[in-house]
Amino acid sequence: MPVPGPAQLDTIDRTILSALQEDGRMTNVELARRAGLTAPPCLRRVRALEESGVIESYHAKLNASALGYGIMVFALVSLKSQAEDDLRAFENHVATLPEVRECHMLNGEIDFILKIVAHDLQAFQAFLTSQLTPAPNVASVKTSLTIRTSKDSSGIPVDPA
Repeated sequence: MPVPGPAQLDTIDRTILSALQEDGRMTNVELARRAGLTAPPCLRRVRALEESGVIESYHAKLNASALGYGIMVFALVSLKSQAEDDLRAFENHVATLPEVRECHMLNGEIDFILKIVAHDLQAFQAFLTSQLTPAPNVASVKTSLTIRTSKDSSGIPVDPA
């Protein structure tokens, strides 16, 4: 289903989106209060935003360290070929790797940037040598270990109407 453009979202829709992005578990009653609505029309708007594809899903943000994932690495991957079949083969491979949390195709010298989590350096090294560098069509992988994260915002900014 097509996603409506920004002009099709009014101030109330944007208030709902901003509030849900901040706290996806808030009750419909609280969401309606913030949006200046009663509960039934608020719920109808949320359902319409879900059905139109503006709201894609709801997630819990987990603490990586609490789950034993002590490191995060960004990997810059260059492929031997940029033919569409080769790009898709790499993307399909990466989709099967739970340690890869994000995969973005880039333009320029580097073909993909990956965000990878691992329990420790040894686990990352094993992942790198057994899962990533031997992946289909990989020419090179350059990695950078994250030292500190100063901002980690999920979602996107919700512009005012």
